[in-house]
Amino acid sequence: MTELFDALENFSFMRYALFVGILSSFTFGVVGTFIVTRRISYIAAAISHSILGGIGASIYFNRVYGLEWLTPMLGAIAAALISAGVIGWVTLKFKEREDTIIAAIWTCGMTAGLLFIHYAPGQAVNLESYIFGDILLTSWSDVIATVVLAVLVLGLVGLFYHKLVAVCFDEEFTSLRGVSSKLYYFLLLGIVGICMVLLVRVAGIVLSIALIVLPAATASRFANRLWSIMILAVILSVIYNIGGLAFSFQMSVPTGFFIVVTAGVVYALSFCFKRRKN
Repeated sequence: MTELFDALENFSFMRYALFVGILSSFTFGVVGTFIVTRRISYIAAAISHSILGGIGASIYFNRVYGLEWLTPMLGAIAAALISAGVIGWVTLKFKEREDTIIAAIWTCGMTAGLLFIHYAPGQAVNLESYIFGDILLTSWSDVIATVVLAVLVLGLVGLFYHKLVAVCFDEEFTSLRGVSSKLYYFLLLGIVGICMVLLVRVAGIVLSIALIVLPAATASRFANRLWSIMILAVILSVIYNIGGLAFSFQMSVPTGFFIVVTAGVVYALSFCFKRRKN
């Protein structure tokens, strides 16, 4: 741990990585609880993979048309929100099976991203940093973007908490009370989409779904109220991020991999304990 403290003191990128990891953990724990409760993990996975399409498009149009304002972060946010909207719209409007639209968004998003990146002129793009993530590449602009997105997500959850909870547990009852369950379902998917963008920097596209689901899934085995699951999930996520950053730095292994493996091991060990009853 001494090496980590020395690195935090001497290297700004380590401080950025630690701050982003801790701040993002609040978002992951809260939104992950909604995902686990509503059982939309595969929707979150589809959104995370479709993000590559937005990243690839932003890089392509930036280089070809000189759109310097079009950063990979903006492209990722646009792709996440569009994917969330399409999944919700097709599922509700056409009563399409969710697994079908999920597969379409998942594969088309990644394929489009790879094609855009392939034809983008200039320097080769480091795909590994997007697919597997590298929190150590966090810059000051990433810190600002993380703060803005985290405040946005947590603010929306705080404003519409009770309605989002109602949509997660009983959409029909929510509609009978005069609340538009469809509107808040779209809002939930949009919040999930923004959260997945935050996850790309920490764990990458491939590993992101594990980092947002596993802490909440583990917490749900030891808590029976939604708010208590969120608190425990946030604590677990903070521990995973700080521990992953510390040990991966000392052992020279990718941070995202270590965080996800740790989360998976803890989740597996949770089955050794009797699940708390409601």
